[in-house]
Amino acid sequence: MHHRLTPTKPIASAAANWPPLRRFIAGEHRLGLLMAQRRWTAAAHEFLRFGVKQAWACLFGGIAVALMIGTWRFYPPDALLARYDFLFLCMLAVQAALLAGKLETWEEARVILIYHIVGTAMELFKTHVGSWIYPEPSIFHIGGVPLFSGFMYSCIGSYICRCWRLFDFRFTQHPRRLSLIALSVAIYVNFFSHHYVIDLRWLLFVWAIWLFGRTRVHFKVWTRYRAMPLLLGLVLVSLFIWFTENIGTFTKTWLYPSQRLGWSMVGIDKLGSWFLLLIISYTLVSLVNAPLEWRSESAAADAPRRDAEATGQVSVPTL
Repeated sequence: MHHRLTPTKPIASAAANWPPLRRFIAGEHRLGLLMAQRRWTAAAHEFLRFGVKQAWACLFGGIAVALMIGTWRFYPPDALLARYDFLFLCMLAVQAALLAGKLETWEEARVILIYHIVGTAMELFKTHVGSWIYPEPSIFHIGGVPLFSGFMYSCIGSYICRCWRLFDFRFTQHPRRLSLIALSVAIYVNFFSHHYVIDLRWLLFVWAIWLFGRTRVHFKVWTRYRAMPLLLGLVLVSLFIWFTENIGTFTKTWLYPSQRLGWSMVGIDKLGSWFLLLIISYTLVSLVNAPLEWRSESAAADAPRRDAEATGQVSVPTL
């Protein structure tokens, strides 16, 4: 039996958040209806959509990683402008270009700025105590921290913020934001204090599991909402960040003390650090995008339409 997709009522599309994408919405909707004629093509189309949405969410981070790899491989070592300064100016230019081209919203830029400040402050302390180093010279730096490094943290906030909109997140049993703020503050303080007093990260892990243990995130890839434990999602994103960190150290953008004499993979124990840091980023994004409660498939499908009508936006076919 063939699986057919019944044309849905036009509702607000996540792509409408980025004006350059709006002209593709109707065409993509027609393609989706065509692909839905058979089960295997519908499944393949949904898988492709998931990949495309993830790639779009990674836009800022992907550019940053590409610049790290490109400058490591091709940037002249005797250039008048140091590699780190070139990276910093490139990331500023990318930020300006994304905003000017409306490929990034001001809400995303705000999260990027806040996380840039939060990340840079931690970098100043961590490099001071020798947790890692930046082995190359630079002009644009504070202490031993090149200013471009803050963008590495901003990439995480940008990714979560874009995913939140692209996949139209809804939640069941979501923690109160006040509880998230308290946990995030404790995590941030522990990143500093564990150098002088007992490391409380295991207590923080237990706290995070207690807060998020029953939380499920409902996300829309195409026509239906899927669901997964939010904790699992955070762990998977942390794993992806750990892979990216290995790229950063392999390209000698920064180095851990154990990598000064030769590169080796970053220890898997760093995955826990990234998980805790990701919670801080998640909390910042949740302060910009209020977590919406999951009610039902039909209620969630109607929510974007109600939001669009409330704000006076034009309804368009869904992505």
